[in-house]
Amino acid sequence: MSPLLLRVASAAVLGPLVLGAVWLGGVWLLALVLLGAAVMAWEWAGLATGGRFGATGVLTIATALGATALAGLGAGAGRAALAAAAGAVVVLAAAARSRRAEPLRTAVGALWLTLGSIAFLALGRLPVEGRPTLLWLLSVVWANDITAYACGRAIGGPKLAPGISPNKTWAGFFGGVLGAGLVGGLASRLSGQGSPFALVLTSLLLGVAAQLGDLAESAAKRHFGVKDSSRLIPGHGGLLDRVDGLLAASVLAGAATLGTGRSPLLW
Repeated sequence: MSPLLLRVASAAVLGPLVLGAVWLGGVWLLALVLLGAAVMAWEWAGLATGGRFGATGVLTIATALGATALAGLGAGAGRAALAAAAGAVVVLAAAARSRRAEPLRTAVGALWLTLGSIAFLALGRLPVEGRPTLLWLLSVVWANDITAYACGRAIGGPKLAPGISPNKTWAGFFGGVLGAGLVGGLASRLSGQGSPFALVLTSLLLGVAAQLGDLAESAAKRHFGVKDSSRLIPGHGGLLDRVDGLLAASVLAGAATLGTGRSPLLW
């Protein structure tokens, strides 16, 4: 099977699973996010330790699972984030002790993926608007990915960050952000609530965040000298390769929601 067909087949399987868990919510959403957090932590620890894993890897997974579970069990996003920060400090100490990984880089990666997991879960747990908020967030990120790829291939032009990701172009960047903004406009019309301007602007910013998250993971992979975070998903690489943009967008959307006390759909 060609790489393109593998990517399409994988997306056809994974997409409905994610949407199903989001739609059902509750324990299904918690199980999805916990599984995703564990897999991402495993991938990151493997990258950071050069595949030697050890105590650093175990503590990275424990941090991701423990802090995300706290959020899922009702401790609140703020307390879960504090637990993630405490776990990252433990990972930092373990990485420094083992000398198998770069301590700061390892700990920051563990904290980042855990915060993204907490934010995604917290958004899904919002009363009443949790499900539509997650569906909007996923649509924004997916539209960003699709339109960035399409515009980059169709238009080409100057490279965005050739030293980090040689295939990304400025045309793809702006195309992706525009796609995210269009989804925001559609979501505003469908919901009939809040300010259309605020939701479109927020969607545009999430599109930028998703692209920056993608670049950050590309930079990390280039630093560690690997092409993919793992070979878990046929045609796609690892889970981190697929959700790097979603992690960044989730953190931004989660922080904005925590700061205002309401979903962006209601602003």
